Amino acid sequence: MQESFFTRFTNRMHIDWHMFVPAILISLAGLVTMNSFSGENYFFFRQNIWLLVSIVVFFVAATVDWRFLRQTKVLVPIFVLTLMVLLALLLAGQATRGVQSWFQFGTFAFQPSDPAKLVIILMLSKYFSRRHIEIRNLRHILVSGAYAFLMFVLIFLQPDLGGALVIAGIWLGMVLVSGISKKHLAFVALLGAVVSLVLWMFIFAPYQKARIISFIHPLADVRGAGYNAYQSTIAVGSGGVFGKGVGQGSQSKLQFLPEYETDFIFAAFVEEWGFVGTVILLILCLILLTRVVNNAQVAATNFETFFGLGIAILFTTQIAVHAGMNMGVLPVTGITFPFMSYGGSHLVTEWLALGILSSMQRHSQGPRL
Repeated sequence: MQESFFTRFTNRMHIDWHMFVPAILISLAGLVTMNSFSGENYFFFRQNIWLLVSIVVFFVAATVDWRFLRQTKVLVPIFVLTLMVLLALLLAGQATRGVQSWFQFGTFAFQPSDPAKLVIILMLSKYFSRRHIEIRNLRHILVSGAYAFLMFVLIFLQPDLGGALVIAGIWLGMVLVSGISKKHLAFVALLGAVVSLVLWMFIFAPYQKARIISFIHPLADVRGAGYNAYQSTIAVGSGGVFGKGVGQGSQSKLQFLPEYETDFIFAAFVEEWGFVGTVILLILCLILLTRVVNNAQVAATNFETFFGLGIAILFTTQIAVHAGMNMGVLPVTGITFPFMSYGGSHLVTEWLALGILSSMQRHSQGPRL
């Protein structure tokens, strides 16, 4: 029987629809939440453009043979270049609301910390893939930590606490899946406690401390540091079982909930779609994450395995922290919801990651699901 054009196209592209479909549905959920259905739709229209660009990036990335990234002579220059860009951002970046996280080019803004997350995953994947057997040696944990720490500091100084914590989460997650011993796990936990204490006493700015304090007592200052968390919990709670209806979220559409298209899009979605819609959204996230992890487990080399697990850790960290801060159970750190929040830099990076994963499936010679 002659294959259809669609079948020949998908076989050639080797698109993993188990990843693509959940991701596009999550992105569409974000678009619907951004659309006010009346008045100004600035974020909705711009996000449509970014989504189209991201999908093109995905399909292009799926056709490229990314096995050259296994080479140290390729990855190290990319890592160094990323650090240089982050450093240049501190010196010449566009400051917005006290945060110097973007390069501004007219109406276009680029946030280097988003692709930097992808770069640190690649770097750690390469490092752990060559030292997987001897990972229990504490030296390898410290060396890999040094790579992540360099990027962590440059992002933290912007100051972008949320982005820095994601870098730390990626490193910790990849260390854990690499086979760290319990003794070294305790050492990492102790080291983390010491670093946290130093950050609190000498590094954190007053507003960052206020955010953490507002997590412990979110209602103590609902007109100040706890305002965002308070309005977010109202939005989540008011959604009920079936939500208020698409475009009917009062907290977001009347702008009681700040940054509802980015940092608090989960709360805006829950308000309109309720518990049922939230369950569906989280199921889509689970399908996507499960597929990424399953593909990583049957990859041909350790590099592809660690890369896939690193991407899963990145998405899981962002989903958990974003949802947690929207529900008032985690501090507000400004972390986006993957594929859903407004923004071009993170959206393109996330679709690029899926494109690379699809390409790795296509060019790998290992077993497949």
